[in-house]
Amino acid sequence: MNYISKILLFTFLTVGAFLSAQDTPPAPPGGGGGGVGPGAPASPIDAYVYVLGIVAVLFIAYYTKRASKKLA
Repeated sequence: MNYISKILLFTFLTVGAFLSAQDTPPAPPGGGGGGVGPGAPASPIDAYVYVLGIVAVLFIAYYTKRASKKLA
């Protein structure tokens, strides 16, 4: 890796560690005595976890096969 690539990698990893995509909403006013509430808000990514897992496995297989062709 050349020097610029290392600097860019470090910059993106550092900036990515400090960014937050979505803050949690504040608690509703008035303490109350408990009870059952709606729970934590669902993230939009929750509906696509299985799809993201399948895509990740396909990417791994593709890049592994491509790397093995370069070595051969």
